[in-house]
Amino acid sequence: MGKVKYYYDSETLSYRKIRRKKRTTFKYIMLFLTAAGLFGFLSFFIVSQYVESPKERELARELQNMELQYQLLNKRMDDAIAALENVEERDNAIYRLYFEANPIPDEQRRAGFGGINRYKKYEGFDNSQLIAETNKRLDILEKAIVVQSKSLDEIAKLAEDKEKFLEAIPAIQPVNNVSLTRVASGYGFRTDPFTKVRKFHFGMDFTAPRGTPVYATGDGIVKRADNSATGYGKHIRIDHGFGYVSLYAHLFKYNVRVNQRVKRGDLIGFVGSTGRSEAPHLHYEVFKDGIRINPINFYYGNLSAEEFDKLLEKASLENQSLD
Repeated sequence: MGKVKYYYDSETLSYRKIRRKKRTTFKYIMLFLTAAGLFGFLSFFIVSQYVESPKERELARELQNMELQYQLLNKRMDDAIAALENVEERDNAIYRLYFEANPIPDEQRRAGFGGINRYKKYEGFDNSQLIAETNKRLDILEKAIVVQSKSLDEIAKLAEDKEKFLEAIPAIQPVNNVSLTRVASGYGFRTDPFTKVRKFHFGMDFTAPRGTPVYATGDGIVKRADNSATGYGKHIRIDHGFGYVSLYAHLFKYNVRVNQRVKRGDLIGFVGSTGRSEAPHLHYEVFKDGIRINPINFYYGNLSAEEFDKLLEKASLENQSLD
């Protein structure tokens, strides 16, 4: 029970009970509630500075996990970059060198992105630098992969062209060694069998019996199979592409027709002595970009080193040609 308070009334010379007004009581109550609320807020504020809430602890764990994931992503990018650099090195030092293509400079492989700041959207966060740098590295890596992918496409095309070139280039003797009587004359100055005048002989003469098979020395398309060229008699011309053309003259008969596609080693005709010829033989020429070149340089496809040396020795003799 609350204490009852009194005051002394000097007029009545007696004690009177002190009666608290309702307004005063309400005032005290509001003051108490205000003080209690203020105290509670200050207490919550102070505690919140030193004690994490469950929600904050959850967010902190998520942030730590995000940092770990970014670190792992950077580690994986380090591995990917190392692997890519290995491919790039082989691309420049082996593949492109072999196919005579210019190496791709590092500035092109590792070029960044100019212009506007692509990573501005990552600013303003606790880990902005980590996030921005990771995305920047990822963009550069993706671009480097695209550059390397295009390079490999180019290498594949060069390889395909190289394969076609190696198949097309005249690379074997047009007459088998077992069918040869001898190499009658080579490329260079020789004595004309009819005029006995020394003049330049632009091909090689392979002596063989009439009817000996003659083979295409490389893949190509038959452009001529006629006897309308002066001195050559019945002859065949094969266009091998890449500027190469081979010619087979003084034939007995043909085994191909114009515009026919042939492969290296296909039977195209037979040795004869038509046209300006002294005896049965095959006169063989090779053209590069319209210029006659020495066929001796194109027999690596079916001759051993010893056989080639013997052929080179015989073809170098300045004797009399057969046409």
